[in-house]
Amino acid sequence: MSSLEIQADPSAMGLDPERLARIKPHFDAYLDDRRLPGWLATVSRGGVLVWSDKGGFRDRERNLEVTDDTIWRIYSMTKPITSIAVMMLYEEGRFDLNDDVGQWIDALKEPRVWSGGTASKPQTVPAIEPVRVHHLLSQMSGLTYGFHYAHPTDEIYRQKGYDFGFAPGADLAQAVHDWCSSPLVFQPGSGWNYSVSVDVLGRLIEIWSGQSFESFLQDRVLGPLGMVDTDWYCPEEKWDRLAMLYVPSKGDSFPYEELAKGATHPPRIHGGGGGLVSSAHDYLRFMTMLLRGGELDGVRLVSNRTLELMTRNHLPGDVDLVEFATDSFSEIDYAGIGFGLGFSVVLDAAKNKSLVSEGTFAWGGAASTAFWVDPAEDLTVGFYTQLLPSGTYPIRRDLQQLVYQALVD
Repeated sequence: MSSLEIQADPSAMGLDPERLARIKPHFDAYLDDRRLPGWLATVSRGGVLVWSDKGGFRDRERNLEVTDDTIWRIYSMTKPITSIAVMMLYEEGRFDLNDDVGQWIDALKEPRVWSGGTASKPQTVPAIEPVRVHHLLSQMSGLTYGFHYAHPTDEIYRQKGYDFGFAPGADLAQAVHDWCSSPLVFQPGSGWNYSVSVDVLGRLIEIWSGQSFESFLQDRVLGPLGMVDTDWYCPEEKWDRLAMLYVPSKGDSFPYEELAKGATHPPRIHGGGGGLVSSAHDYLRFMTMLLRGGELDGVRLVSNRTLELMTRNHLPGDVDLVEFATDSFSEIDYAGIGFGLGFSVVLDAAKNKSLVSEGTFAWGGAASTAFWVDPAEDLTVGFYTQLLPSGTYPIRRDLQQLVYQALVD
């Protein structure tokens, strides 16, 4: 089920095979000097896999090579999956995108916004605008992450036990209360800040659907799409396929075994912002569904109109993230890039200084995984490795450059 069988000659799909062949030596050079342990990439056009290659090791220290069915920690590539799940419930009339989230989350009935002071003695003012559902989807809620280390509210999250993970003893409802009872970084809708917003959406899915978040995702998204290797952890019978997690140091990369073990057992909290492991085959099915306007193999998750709404820029005034984002971590370069409902969106290729088509939507994960969907070129691309944090190397831009130069039609 997890093989990556090429379905068409790339030359028949408007890609030059000799030019595509430039991708492998480029990323193998990352292996030669140990910047990466291993990698795998896929390129599809028209929903058909036309190229895939790989190199190196899923576990270098155990001499286990990357295989087509390697299982990867996709971290924040969970966010688009959760966002699709949210919009499935939107299409059922469970909420309006303008709804005040305080209807369902008590801690957001009267949100407070940071105005000064310190993490231990914050000064706040009332929010002048509710936190709305669309603010969560577009990362404009004013929530944050403890691991940012950029704002006093980040420190408040850490004081409550939320750094790179969840506080001991908390369930999802408690975690959402802890975040939402902290000061917002800015007035809702007035800025963009990468945050726990999508984890809050996971809790809202539970409230709206009457199911646990993990059950809803399995029953309504992962199962129907046939994503058989996508789960909240890697079960023991698949451990031999699970990649090791690595961290960089002085140009080298080293295994992070303690954190890596987290993917081998069920999590205490199922986080909509970053909890899944997956295979390249499974995520290719998700990307193909997106490319085809919300449908795959007779299974429709959302309408094409809903997906078109999700993949438009929702930043006020149609500005890009350079103009609108706060000083926070992101998986992308800000220039010429906007943000929709769960995805980054290319607004201006010239400003981004890239070959990527305007309208391309994308996201990535903390361990340097990435994907994008380009409707104009009928293209989907996925990249998988396990180096934490993302942004250590310009992997995504490297791959964009090498894929688009291979397009000849």
